Amino acid sequence: MAPHRPVVVLTELDDLTADCVITELHGRGIPVVRLDPGPPGTVTFSAYAGAGRIWHGPLTTPSRTLDLEHARAVYYRRPSPYTSPEDLDAQQREFATAQTRHGLGGVLAALTHCLYVNHPHRNWGAEYKPRQIAVAMQAGLDVPPTLITNDAEAARTFAKVNGPVVYKPLRSTEYRENGDLRTIWVRQVEADEIGDGVATCPHLFQQVVAKTADIRVAAVGRDLFATRIAIDGDHLDWRLDYERIAFSPVDVPGPVRRGIHSYMDTLGLSFGAFDFALDHSGAWRFYECNPNGQWAFVDDDTTKAITTALADLLGKGHPA
Repeated sequence: MAPHRPVVVLTELDDLTADCVITELHGRGIPVVRLDPGPPGTVTFSAYAGAGRIWHGPLTTPSRTLDLEHARAVYYRRPSPYTSPEDLDAQQREFATAQTRHGLGGVLAALTHCLYVNHPHRNWGAEYKPRQIAVAMQAGLDVPPTLITNDAEAARTFAKVNGPVVYKPLRSTEYRENGDLRTIWVRQVEADEIGDGVATCPHLFQQVVAKTADIRVAAVGRDLFATRIAIDGDHLDWRLDYERIAFSPVDVPGPVRRGIHSYMDTLGLSFGAFDFALDHSGAWRFYECNPNGQWAFVDDDTTKAITTALADLLGKGHPA
């Protein structure tokens, strides 16, 4: 791998997780081109194809220039949504945004001879919780009883039979009340709390796991980095109070390790952030896998190990 070939990092301006990896790559002398392709006017590019050569040509940001065919790897973190200049009318903005998403976004998703962590199309396919649960069960991971429904009576029956149960949104989206941004936390619900409003859209209900801790596993290629997340007192959603959380590294049991590897292979992922509950019997119960999840919040040693593994993977420029 030629030392001058850069790693392309696609992410928003404020991304401390990406910063960890970029700093590590810089320390190894590996060049990095960081850009956020979403906002208008930040990237100028000309992508050529033909005469036996696939997409090549210059891509320029305010601080860097990249020849598209020289990308070593693409670290697809959290770029902003594609937008268009505000001085266009609504129809023009819709048209321009679609052209940018499919043009610039399409080119950035079609670079050859380099590794994607992860390819955006694979991220998209792996974000759907129904597919996550199906793949996890096929991989032999233990999934608590789960219902996705827009039928209130089915939800109430499920809660009575499998209670206690929690409600979880199927996707994290921006939600505002009176202009204030709100977070929809995982919370326990009783059968008599479930109203006919369930018919408005699908809801996910899942049996509560009587747990002693949560587990976050960062999978980087074939390497797994597991963290036990303990909190002072009972909890359903440990994100509610970071001040009460304690992190400690933990080994991944063999069957869970094999299940995670199978899951990653099935969905074609190079990275995944897995969430498990550790129940009182010591069993690992699968919740979800965010194909682009955060990981730099755990203990310092594990964060450093994940950083090193990602830099190793991106530096090679091909799957582990």
